[in-house]
Amino acid sequence: MHSREAYLRPTAPIVPLLAKELREVTAGRALWTMLLLVCPLVGYSFVQAVSLYSESSAAALQSPVLARSLSPLDGILVPTFGSFYVAVTLLFPFVAIRVLGQEKESGALRLLVQLPYRPSTLIAAKFCAVLAAWFMVSIPALSALAVWAMLGGHLAALETLNLILGHLLYGLLAGAIGLLAAVIADNSATAAIIALAVTIGSWVLDFTLAGRSGLSAWLLQLSLTQTLRPFEQGLLSAGLVLGIAAAIGGLAALTVVWLPPGTSVRTKVIRSVSCVLVIAVALTVAAQIRASGDLSEDRRNSFSSADERLLASLRRPLVIKVNLAAEDPRYIDLRRNVLAKLKRAMPDVTVVLASERSSVANPSDAYGQIEYVYGDRTDVSRSTSPREILPLLYALAGTQPPAPSLGEEYPGYPLVVSADAVLLWFFGGLPLLIVLAWRWIRRLPPDKGSLVHQGVKP
Repeated sequence: MHSREAYLRPTAPIVPLLAKELREVTAGRALWTMLLLVCPLVGYSFVQAVSLYSESSAAALQSPVLARSLSPLDGILVPTFGSFYVAVTLLFPFVAIRVLGQEKESGALRLLVQLPYRPSTLIAAKFCAVLAAWFMVSIPALSALAVWAMLGGHLAALETLNLILGHLLYGLLAGAIGLLAAVIADNSATAAIIALAVTIGSWVLDFTLAGRSGLSAWLLQLSLTQTLRPFEQGLLSAGLVLGIAAAIGGLAALTVVWLPPGTSVRTKVIRSVSCVLVIAVALTVAAQIRASGDLSEDRRNSFSSADERLLASLRRPLVIKVNLAAEDPRYIDLRRNVLAKLKRAMPDVTVVLASERSSVANPSDAYGQIEYVYGDRTDVSRSTSPREILPLLYALAGTQPPAPSLGEEYPGYPLVVSADAVLLWFFGGLPLLIVLAWRWIRRLPPDKGSLVHQGVKP
């Protein structure tokens, strides 16, 4: 049936379609196999993270200064969800591909598009199934948070929810890639190769282009792994969230374009070009949005509250000319500790990375200098520490540094505890529950989620 006719058909209730999609994704082996594989992977990472955190805490209990550097976000949450990220990258596309690929191979897709549903509705239902699948495969990682809390560990609500949000967006992005691969490929095996080429290709971009500037830096932003790093630092960026949402929506639109079997390839290609252009425009607009929130409990992405208020009142443009190579560790420290925070705090900040004619191997006399231009005033420094740079900026602005803020020091949360016994949960208890749930779902009547059973006919 042609796509135009599909849009002219009367609509049907969405509930039977959702029930069908959820039934099919939970009846397949891909989801449950991934769940069983994620359990030991996340469990081992969690136990190792707790062990290292306890070793650091043993020394920090005697020193408040060392205790301030102990954050559960860095020590427990990021390593634990890091293993979950690897599983989502390598395995979750297979789960998403099954949502559509099996119907395409069996020929059921040609019957599905003849039902009284628009192609966009069909894909929306499949995305709901992918979303449900992500929540299911995240059970081991989420249970690790509950175990950490039961062991007496500290969890900051905002930074924890922000990290979960980042992994959710990443999972949906991987799922969208899997669905698009399934609809454009001839079979599930080819779709899996396409999806893994995209996801694993992101790792290649990270390894080959890290620390470079210019076009390489722009290409590095296309890496899927870059989407998680701000969330792992406790930063919620409106531009990043909108950009990921635009990418997911764009991939969904491309999936809708390529779904109808009766549409010619030429028509699909023309429509795909339009979708890609819209995605490019949306990503460009999202990249210009600077609004962000520091949800980390230790305020690692911000200066003190007093400094933030004073910097926000400096309305004149600030231009920072950095004479350092992009791969220089000093530039990396400067970007993380000063430049990124200034861009968030001040209304108009421009950073110019000097030409790489001089580098770490062949430095010039000016190499290492950082020039600050505020209005008609200029100063130069070689420091990468905010303790020296902020007073310099205040002097350029002709204002006095603010009084130190009291009560903002991060206390840290040292905890000495053993989690070895928790391995029984991740290697025994949780997998057993998963197997029992799998068997229970497979015993359900096969027509439980059938569209015909619920009165929806072609």
